[in-house]
Amino acid sequence: MTNSTNCSNIQKPSYNVQLIQVIIYAIIFPFGAMFNVLALWVFCCKLKKWTETKVYMINLVIADCAVVCTLPFTIYFLWKEWRRDTLCLTIQTIYLTNMFMSIYIITIISVDRYIAIKYPLKAKSLRSPRKAALICGFLWVSLIIGLTLGQNRKESLCFQKLSTTPSIAVPYWFFLVFLIPLIILSFCSMHIIKSLKKKMIMDPHEKKLIEKSIYIVSANMIVFIVCFLPAQTGMLVRFVMEKNGVTCLAIQNIRNFISVSTCIANSNCCMDAICYYFVAKEFQEASSFPKPKSHHPKSTQTQNSQMV
Repeated sequence: MTNSTNCSNIQKPSYNVQLIQVIIYAIIFPFGAMFNVLALWVFCCKLKKWTETKVYMINLVIADCAVVCTLPFTIYFLWKEWRRDTLCLTIQTIYLTNMFMSIYIITIISVDRYIAIKYPLKAKSLRSPRKAALICGFLWVSLIIGLTLGQNRKESLCFQKLSTTPSIAVPYWFFLVFLIPLIILSFCSMHIIKSLKKKMIMDPHEKKLIEKSIYIVSANMIVFIVCFLPAQTGMLVRFVMEKNGVTCLAIQNIRNFISVSTCIANSNCCMDAICYYFVAKEFQEASSFPKPKSHHPKSTQTQNSQMV
């Protein structure tokens, strides 16, 4: 099995990889900060009515803003090979907490939409802004406590895993933070799209609004997969490689891949912000959409207001 001391000469990503990280983060940081501040202003000031989705979206914006704020520290720590001290652990906790929070809220939003579309009558009792706030509060507390207690203090450098000793936490995080949310998100999104397409056939006069809702649901699912799949898969592959003992060159290559794919994962905070615009716009259109004629079921109007 490959010994960690044999890989001491590849303790950090190559210069080219570090340069790619700097370039990507230099793009993500200003746009992510601008988009998320704008999104927070839209949801807090423009959308006056408190709904379940508004609660979830505000929490998602806060989580993405926190991730954006940690990016300058992250790239500085990586470039300077910062030791894993108290400041490093604090920034890491903030980064991981909000990154995982973003993933969970995106998943919960898909479940919330699924309930609203598939079960419009039951949705009134299952959904409320208060319940949404309680769910978000529970997630914040759970993640902060879990990540604070579970910090890996054995590694020497900040935001870097230098040893070739496999971390048993990797497969657990893969299933809890990525695979399970991905399955839930995919299931809910596919059923929502299927239901909306059926509704579009039944109510052709609402075709435009329903099509926009389908685009939003589809875009959210695609963004989630594109952003998080490479990094999560890379970390799992590295775990398997370390578990079975491979060459140092293979470890170096997977480290470089994870470094770049993590940048892609962090770009999710910008992608979410772009989706915010369409969601907010869709809410405004839905709220001003003409009331259905008397021969349409009352539940139709309820569904329209909850499409996104």
